[in-house]
Amino acid sequence: MSWNNETGSFALGDFAVEKGGVIREARLTWQRFGTLNDKRDNLILYPSSYSARLADMSWLIGPQGILDPTRWCIIAVGMFSNGESSGAAETPDYPALVTVADNVRAQHRLVTEMCGVDRLAAVYGFSMGGMQAYHWAALYPEMVKRAFVVCGSARTADHNKVFLSGLLRTLEAAPEHTGNGRFSSEPLLALKAFGHIYAGWGLSQDFYRAGLYKSALGAPDLETFVRINWAERFSQCRAANLYAQALAWFHGDISDNTLYDGDLTHALRSIKAQMLLMPSETDLYFRVADNAAELHHLARGALRPIPSVWGHRAGNPSANPTDAAFLKAGVSDLLLK
Repeated sequence: MSWNNETGSFALGDFAVEKGGVIREARLTWQRFGTLNDKRDNLILYPSSYSARLADMSWLIGPQGILDPTRWCIIAVGMFSNGESSGAAETPDYPALVTVADNVRAQHRLVTEMCGVDRLAAVYGFSMGGMQAYHWAALYPEMVKRAFVVCGSARTADHNKVFLSGLLRTLEAAPEHTGNGRFSSEPLLALKAFGHIYAGWGLSQDFYRAGLYKSALGAPDLETFVRINWAERFSQCRAANLYAQALAWFHGDISDNTLYDGDLTHALRSIKAQMLLMPSETDLYFRVADNAAELHHLARGALRPIPSVWGHRAGNPSANPTDAAFLKAGVSDLLLK
């Protein structure tokens, strides 16, 4: 398709991270859809979600999609440790913690240095991508016109951390774990267990009760669905990368920096972008109530929960046309403003 233009890798050099350490010869992978206009004011940045690669992200981009590349220039970017950008599994002496904010600071360089853009039309993100969109709005308030936070939050909630702790402890329990999220070889049994745990959190109780894994996704039975869609999927990832991204998620907080000194209210009130918060009504870790509490402090925010039984997956509805249409409507409305 003519609007699917280019992929590449943006070299950052040795990139210092905020909690200490350096990503040696750091790079971000990216994919561009559409064309940057003469005013350079139609760029939408689209950061990746947990473990997502660029090929996993493009389903929502198209002339009739959630993001339209015939009007907007859309750059999808892989976060650190997504398996394509620099990551813990591939990079010697990778820092102990690479935060969501580190990803956004690296993306800022991509946008300004590679694209020559000083103001974004929007940042769109799902899950950890939504966390990155929130960080963009807080860390660069003058630069972001709109931010779409789909199943994400400004600060990782305690119950969300309990979920993540279970994933991290599962990887640490593997005999292949050598400490600090590094592994002597891929812990295949732990990765299988990781996928089974995730299957119980990524989709809601109502999804399973309705048997949508069979009627909507075509799985012959529950065992096959969990094995193929969850256990085998995560078994294809590098354990160190999953660990590093989960740790960034665990510590996600738009106010944990020298700008805001941990004051979340101050960080939220400093955002100037038009914010659209789109949690799923049945998400088990990014809850509607968390976004509702954040909304109170946003100068220009709207809360539009996705009325869905698909849990967290409602925010990434590649196989769910109803929720995709809901997202498209919300995004289209704000992009007209």
